[in-house]
Parts: sequence; C-alpha cells; structure tokens
Amino acid sequence: MLDLVIAGGRVLDPGSGIDRIADVGFADGKVAAIGDGLVSGATRQVVDAAGRIVVPGLIDLHSHVYWGGTSLGVDADAIAVESGTTTFVDAGSAGAGNFIGFRRHVIERSTVRILAYLNISFAGIFAFSKNVMIGECIDIRLCDPREAVAMAREHLDVVVGLKVRVGRIAGGTSGAAPLDIAIDAADRLRLPVMAV
Repeated sequence: MLDLVIAGGRVLDPGSGIDRIADVGFADGKVAAIGDGLVSGATRQVVDAAGRIVVPGLIDLHSHVYWGGTSLGVDADAIAVESGTTTFVDAGSAGAGNFIGFRRHVIERSTVRILAYLNISFAGIFAFSKNVMIGECIDIRLCDPREAVAMAREHLDVVVGLKVRVGRIAGGTSGAAPLDIAIDAADRLRLPVMAV
C-alpha cells in the first residue's frame, strides 16, 4: 500500500535515466514505485503534479548554512522547504576552531542533510558583510594544516573536503600560500579542495 502518490508529473531522474510523465509512489517515507496508474483506493494521499516537474531531492553544492555562526549563513531547513533541496554542502563556513559548534548547533539539528568543506582557516569565514570585510586567510597563522587535518579526521562522516578562499580580499598579501596549505591538508586526508 502506498502512503503518498505524486501523480502525473514530469519525472526527471538523471541517475535512473527517467524523463517522462509518471506517478511516484511512497511507502514509509521512501520512493516505492515509479510508473503509471499508481493511485488506488488504498492510497492515503494523492498530490496532483500535472504540469509540474518532479525530481529527486536536490543538492546545493555551494552553500553557507552555519546560520548564526557566520554572517553569511542561512537557515538550511527554511530554504529546503521552498527549494526541494535535501542536501546542502557547506562551502567552508567553519574552520577547525568552530566546526564542533557548527556540527552540534546546525548540522545535527537540521532536518536536511548537511555535508561540509572545512575551511583551512582556523576561524572559518568570520567577517563577511557590507561594512566589515576581513579575509579569513589574511593572517597566514590562521591556516594551520595540522588543526584542519585533526578536526576533519574526527568528522569524516560529514566533512567532504577542504575549502580555501584566495585573492586580495580573502588572503591579502598571503598570495597562494593558503591554497598550498589547503592542498597539503587535503592530500593528507585524501579529500578534495574547493578553492575560490
């Protein structure tokens, strides 16, 4: 028995090669069937999706969801409801110095899945606003690969890589050194680097 059927929408699922008008049936909160004519008298809820696109949960590959912990953080759960996003990949909001807070107060409390690139800067992104703009890599002493590697190793279930911002605003006169440090740390962890 299906609990929910999203009926008659254009189902797009690139992973399965599906692009057609179909019904999507759910049982126990999971997709149980994709096909035609899934609505029956026993279906508890039917959503008419005619003229709409039905996709698997979306992934936001570059987000900042350390809401309340950094000035550019947004509330992932609030955005997920409106956007269909089921996974947010945070792009370095937190560094080794504040990642535990990010995990405890945001990642673990969120209803959507959050994965994270750990910022190579110990402080993460801390001064990013219209009136205050201080790059997290301006003081190269904040970029310690030992701290990043140790923190990432403790949280490999959610840390998917290392993040570094380079350039005049993010790094001042540090040049490419923050990138080199991030690559060193990522190599030790066998994880990718996201650089902007």
